[in-house]
This record gives sequence, C-alpha cells and structure tokens, in this order.
Amino acid sequence: MIIKSHYPMYRYLMILTIASTVGLQAWRTLFDNFAVHVCHLEGFHIGVLQSVREIPGFLALLAIYLLFIIKEHRLSALSVLILGVGVCSTGFFPSWIGLIFTTLIMSFGFHYFETTNQSLTLQYFDNKTSPWILGKLRSFAAASNIVAGIAIFIVAPYLDFYEIYMILGGLVILAGIWAFFQDPVDKTLIPQHKRMIFRKRYFLFYFLTLMAGARRQIFVAFAVFLMVRQFEYSVQLISVLFVVNNVINYFVSPFIGKSIIRFGERKVLTLEYFSLLFIFVAYATVNQAWLVAILYILDHIFFNFAIAIRTYYQKIADPQDIAPGMAVGFTINHIAAVVIPTIGGMLWMIDYRIPFICGAAMSFISLCAVQWINTPEQTQ
Repeated sequence: MIIKSHYPMYRYLMILTIASTVGLQAWRTLFDNFAVHVCHLEGFHIGVLQSVREIPGFLALLAIYLLFIIKEHRLSALSVLILGVGVCSTGFFPSWIGLIFTTLIMSFGFHYFETTNQSLTLQYFDNKTSPWILGKLRSFAAASNIVAGIAIFIVAPYLDFYEIYMILGGLVILAGIWAFFQDPVDKTLIPQHKRMIFRKRYFLFYFLTLMAGARRQIFVAFAVFLMVRQFEYSVQLISVLFVVNNVINYFVSPFIGKSIIRFGERKVLTLEYFSLLFIFVAYATVNQAWLVAILYILDHIFFNFAIAIRTYYQKIADPQDIAPGMAVGFTINHIAAVVIPTIGGMLWMIDYRIPFICGAAMSFISLCAVQWINTPEQTQ
C-alpha cells in the first residue's frame, strides 16, 4: 500500500510517533499521582493545568510561519526533542507553578509534532491509503504505550518520579536528535501554502474539529483523575490499565483505518459519537472501579475513530492546503480545549459528575453534525 519513494517518510514518522508516544505516556501515566501525592493538587489545579497544556495546541497555527525558516520534517523532529526536554524536567519541579512550566514545554513539543505528523501523512499518502497509515501509526503508538506502561510498572517501586521522567524523557530527546539529521523528503510533492487558510467549504471540518477538542478535553482532564481521586487507583494500577488499553488498541487501530476506507467517514463518526454519548453518561453514574476502567478503554477505542475527521478534510481540501489546514485545525481544536478543563475543574468542585454530563451533550451535538458529511463516495 506504500509507494516505495514514500517509505522513508513512513519510517521517519513511525519512529517519531513511537518517541512522542513514549514521552507523552510517561507524562500522563505519572501525572495524576505526581500531582495528587507529591504536589498535593486539587481538581481546580488539575483543570487549570490541563488548560495550560492546551495553549500550545491553540498556537499550532504558528507552525505555518515556522515553515519559512525550517523544513516541515525537521520541525517535526525538533518538536519531539522539545517534548523530551519537557518530560525529562517534569520531576525536578514538584509544585503547581513548576508543573505549569514543564507542561508548557512538553505540550509545545507534542502539539507541534502532531500538527506536522498529520500534515506529512496526508501529503505523502492518498485518501485510499492515509486512513490505513494513520491507523498503523496509532497501532505503533499503542505498542509504544505498552512498553512504556510495563517499564513504569516495573520501576515505579524502585525509582522516584523525577528519575522515571528523566530516563524516558532522555530517550525521547535522543530520538529527536537522530531524526533532525534525516532527510526522508520527496521533492516531487506539491508545495504547501505558508499562510493561514480559511475556506467556507471547510466549515464542517472546522466545526467537528472544535467539538472533538471540547469533548476530548473532558476525558483527558478528568477520566484518570476520577480514577485516582474517587477510586484511589495507584501508579501501578494506572500503568496496568494503560497496558491493557494499548494492547487492545494495537490490534484495533488498523481495522479503524480500513473501516474508514470501506464504510466512509460519516458512518464511522456516527458510530463514535453515538457510543460516546452513553460512555460519558456512564462515567457520571457508575460507582465501581472496574466499570470505570472499562469505560476508559472503550473511550480510547472510539477516540481513534477521530482520524476520520482528518481524512474527510483530505478528501475535500486542495492539495496545497493540507499543511496550513492541519495547523488551523489544531488551533480550532484547542479553542475550547484551553478553557473547558478550567471550567470543568470548577464544575468538578460542585459535583464531579457535571463535566461528564457536558461531554455527553457535546457528543450528541457532534452526532448531529456528522450527518452533513458529504464526500463523493458518500453521496447517495
């Protein structure tokens, strides 16, 4: 399925995806326990931190202008290196202000890599191949999460938080340095616009991206925090859950890509949002720890369906609009994501169920919106 001339880019993105995933997994696996037991933070602090974490995503459109001074694939490598620096330094600043600082560094690296990663994938692989490629990269990410989760589970009883952050962050830094000196570029590709692109016919893509960012942040900010705060999950229990979740997603992700190719974006996204409607309601009502773990796994599976939003854009966009479109899309995705965790943190203080009910409402709105998806093969 991969053209020979495009294989170097596939390999390049695969290695950077693995490195980025290891870094983010280390940060996320340890974060809630580090925040609660070392930094002694409450729900409001977590909400603010998650909002801060999304500020770099809101600024992702600046990646367009960085392409004037650095090639896109090197920006991708540099972003992974910065992600590694943020993760590596997290354990050395055990306070709310310290976490804000290191979270910003980590997040700039992560979000700029994700922007360039998606852009390069959609540029190098056509709309019959890109869903499969995106699914495979998700699969590699899941495998990386498994390895990172097992490693953290094994070393958690013996190493301090800062030591685990430093070791895994250091590995990410090394991968970023290696990638910076590689050249996987196909010089025959259509050059990308280096300016912001807003077109009326992309409105549905913009709206779905906005809603995906909004409801996703409720899950990211509060699902694991719910487990730690309400159900007293330890670092090792969180690690086990992450490993189980990623074993499942390692096998499921490629099938999601194939399903998009076979059934189209509208049907796949309809299934996602219909399912999430019930998952968020369940988060707000269950009172058993093992049920919350199942909901977490299901949520992650359906989150992977969101690649259909990007492949939908690929089908309706001009080829030279891919890079700026991904950057603008990332910014739109994070408009709500910047404020919702903070608002959710305040609502959590009233009743922890409220943020999840809001997530259910957002899923319903998205379910209605995806019925307007119309690509050539989906025209009835």
